Amino acid sequence: MKFFNLIVLSLFVYNVVLAKSIKKEWTSKSEKTDSNGINQYEIDHINTLDNYLSECTVLLRKNGDFPVGKKNKNIYLYGNGVRKTIKGGTGSGDVNSRSFDTIEQAFTNAGFKILSKDYLDEYDKVYVKAKEEFKKKVQSEAVDPMSLMGVVMPEPEHEIPYVKKGDLAVYVLSRISGEGSDRKPNKGDIYLTDTERKMILDLAKGFKKFILVLNTGGPVDLSGLEKVKNILLLSQLGVNTSKTLVDIITGDKYPSGKLATTWTKYEDYQTIGGFGEMDDTDYKEGIYVGYRYFDTVKKDVMYPFGFGLGYTDFKFNVSSAKLVGDKFEVSVSVKNVGKFKGKEVLELYLSKPGTTIDEPYQILVNFAKSKELKPNKKQTLKLSFKLSDFASYDEKTATYFLDKGKYVVRVGNSSRNTKPCGVIKVTSRIDVKKVQNKMGKPEFKDYVPDVKRKHENLRGVKEFTLKSKSIKKQVVKYNSKYEISEAVKALSDEEKAKLVIGAFQDGPASVIGSASISAAGAAGETARVADLNPVVMADGPAGLRLAKDYFVDEYGAHAISGSMPESMVEFIPDEIKAFFTTPPEVPEGAEILHQYTTAIPIGTAIAQSWNRQFAEICGDIVGSELERFKVQLWLAPALNIHRSILCGRNFEYYSEDPLISGAFASSITKGVQKHKNVFVTLKHYAANNQETNRYLNSSNVSERALREIYLKGFEIAVKEANPKAVMTSYNLINGVHTNESKELTNDILRNEFGFKGIVMTDWVVGLGSNGKYTGPTPYNVIKATGDIYMPGGKADYEAVLAALKDGKLSKEELEMSATRIYNLSKEIFN
Repeated sequence: MKFFNLIVLSLFVYNVVLAKSIKKEWTSKSEKTDSNGINQYEIDHINTLDNYLSECTVLLRKNGDFPVGKKNKNIYLYGNGVRKTIKGGTGSGDVNSRSFDTIEQAFTNAGFKILSKDYLDEYDKVYVKAKEEFKKKVQSEAVDPMSLMGVVMPEPEHEIPYVKKGDLAVYVLSRISGEGSDRKPNKGDIYLTDTERKMILDLAKGFKKFILVLNTGGPVDLSGLEKVKNILLLSQLGVNTSKTLVDIITGDKYPSGKLATTWTKYEDYQTIGGFGEMDDTDYKEGIYVGYRYFDTVKKDVMYPFGFGLGYTDFKFNVSSAKLVGDKFEVSVSVKNVGKFKGKEVLELYLSKPGTTIDEPYQILVNFAKSKELKPNKKQTLKLSFKLSDFASYDEKTATYFLDKGKYVVRVGNSSRNTKPCGVIKVTSRIDVKKVQNKMGKPEFKDYVPDVKRKHENLRGVKEFTLKSKSIKKQVVKYNSKYEISEAVKALSDEEKAKLVIGAFQDGPASVIGSASISAAGAAGETARVADLNPVVMADGPAGLRLAKDYFVDEYGAHAISGSMPESMVEFIPDEIKAFFTTPPEVPEGAEILHQYTTAIPIGTAIAQSWNRQFAEICGDIVGSELERFKVQLWLAPALNIHRSILCGRNFEYYSEDPLISGAFASSITKGVQKHKNVFVTLKHYAANNQETNRYLNSSNVSERALREIYLKGFEIAVKEANPKAVMTSYNLINGVHTNESKELTNDILRNEFGFKGIVMTDWVVGLGSNGKYTGPTPYNVIKATGDIYMPGGKADYEAVLAALKDGKLSKEELEMSATRIYNLSKEIFN
């Protein structure tokens, strides 16, 4: 590598701090701690989570051998996840909790004797050696060392001897992924290694009781493991991941989660649309994403959307159904018919007629989770939805509409186990909402499945007729007027420009920074202009990401860790890695302070609970810590769609389904924003579904697929929960950067969805490209009604001033965005 390139690359690791050092008044907050020095809030938050975490786990297969009770305290633990247990993914979602127990430690803490320590010791040696070899390999092959950011080593093969027969064994299979790199359909990632497969099958055959545990953030291909009778998707549950597994094995807790994304053989997933291309990714599959595809084409899958077993079993029966206006409501009785206590999830699906437009076999329209039911106990759940909320989009007329025909409503406990509970007859087309096509056209037509629906016997299913007058047609007018504050008008052009650029000093910014001096380890903040206090922003979404250790001087709080998470730069050459990970010099005599936040479950795991109350509790925990550490904007939740299981960042996101995504983002938002002057930032808006060339890749997607799949969750969350901020994504849509798209930000988000808050960019850094597309420009972001360009740099600030002078950006456009930032600071600090 040329020395010049090293120098250039090193520039990208500077932290973002304020342009001018400003002395601050600092006060310490006395915390109540236990005998181990742990703060009471930490204890309270961990204990609260502990009541719910097992609800995020999904029992995929069972034979009745589990739980094992508490008598047998001898156990064999195998697999990479025993000592390298994963609490969450890499990158901005990596949360710095005080401590984290591995699965081995958790079983030891519970009084178990681990009989496989020799194996675990040998595996540690294999792992260290494999890691060094992998590092040398990828560094020797990389043309651009920055392409190694976020790279994950696949699980290594080995020939370590192991005990194959006994009473009780658990194999923990872990996979990690994260920001900056997508997953690979290789052994050790999507596929099991030969070693893993052989060991799992041997243990399943030889042990009296055996369970395969999946400590993963997304699907792995489990084909060929038919002889394994017990499989638990533990997922990645944050700080108490390991204890939760022990509780489930012993029976102190029970799994009650359902899949929020289809799990099946890798070869089963559709390849109609592209994935991982450098310049253009074509979403040719259209609306047929996840179960919408599998159920429509009648593809057999291993574990369908919404599927999940428990230690007990349930039966459900429809009690009654009614239609009032366009709101359908069904009452369903669910009964525990097994031997253990448990909870069940009921899912409501809608099959549209597809009279004039192609439709998936069914879509999810609501869900509900029962309370804990003891054996033979039952509960009646009520589920409802409005038909108009799930209107289809007609690109020809730019209208959301209800097609003529019969709409079949189904209830069940997975997408493949439902029964009809009502039929809604629509006698003629009903236009629900008239909008305008805004997002351009890709150079292809969406996939339409070549399938015919079989005639369905609906005899005995109650039928209703929708009265067309019950739905009043809406017509969206794109004429919102935005305030310009008199106080902002009075500012100089330079001050206005600083308001719309993140706080900066000379020198470029880091990708995942430690940029704030108001909260150590926070990602960034707004500029100090006139009398404004900065609005501090910190990453998520699996909790609040701050630096554990820091010092304070007269100018602010400074993290004493590097500017990037170690997991992101693990395989970057050491001479470059040092710029990211070398801690700043701590002044002599400075007191080292500490701050600890709570790692909540990854987004996918929260969605697997199918429990919106729990999601709101997670938001409540984050909101209280935002208050405590004086952070105002949480850069989460993230609600992009699981379009492909290869997306490295899927663990942050909820589901392949937009309703689940929007519902859980909404509930978390409500939990956070119930706290005073702390808010969420919905991200990444929109169609951000791969990490490969994430800065300059165009998601080419039809207007219909955008509106029904990729924008729908954002619409739900905005309308239900009124989030304060939205972050645009790095990618382009149909050749236009999302952060430069006035159609996406102003027309759809602000005018159609009714969003009233601020819009920020993701952390844009000038990494450059030899590809098809160039990067965004700050003044075009402001013209699109974006409000702040993050993380900000002197060149960005100067670009805004130059555009203002040259007439590329009007003073009114600048003042509108500056006003929203100004008003946010005033709202928080007045």
